[in-house]
Amino acid sequence: MRASDRAYTALRDDIVQWRLQPGTLLAEVEQAERLGVSRTPLREALARLTAEGLTTAGGRGVVVTGISLEDIEELFELRETLESKAAALAAERGDPTVFRTLEAEFRAAPALLNGSAPALEDYYLLVQRLDSAIDAAISNSYMAQAMRGLRVHLVRVRRLAADDAARLTAAAAEHAAIAEAIAIGNPRLAQAATTLHLHRSLSHIKATHTPR
Repeated sequence: MRASDRAYTALRDDIVQWRLQPGTLLAEVEQAERLGVSRTPLREALARLTAEGLTTAGGRGVVVTGISLEDIEELFELRETLESKAAALAAERGDPTVFRTLEAEFRAAPALLNGSAPALEDYYLLVQRLDSAIDAAISNSYMAQAMRGLRVHLVRVRRLAADDAARLTAAAAEHAAIAEAIAIGNPRLAQAATTLHLHRSLSHIKATHTPR
């Protein structure tokens, strides 16, 4: 992996996982030393992050962008348009076996989310697998690319609910319903289940959001 790719991946992960908080100044010397790269590949990485909207270049230098409630609402407007259509297409074109397996795993997901040591990362990986399965099923490279770009920001938003086991448990049931609708080949039900999940997710975020 090129040094610039390595720096980009590390910084992107730190941003979406909230290890680098909004407003953090990404000073070149400090970050280059931390990541073990020279300043040239670091600048390339920062330019990519700025192009994606995860950082902003200004008078102070490059800083991690914040996420306002208005930003989240705009993301969900686009998300509903793309993901509800993608779910419908997946129901028409996808392999039912793949989505039956995912449905069963989401039905069992509360075991990951509750208890003294919730396996949150395992749950988020399961969500990513559903996203990837839908991307593969729709056979539309342009739509899949658009959704991948959107998910860069949605991963950050999802982490806002990371400590709310009740909401994540409800979301797991909603994901199971989406997977089930796709598995039985019902586009309208898949679209409706996706829309319901997104509306509930946005309502939860709006009720609990604090500016960052």
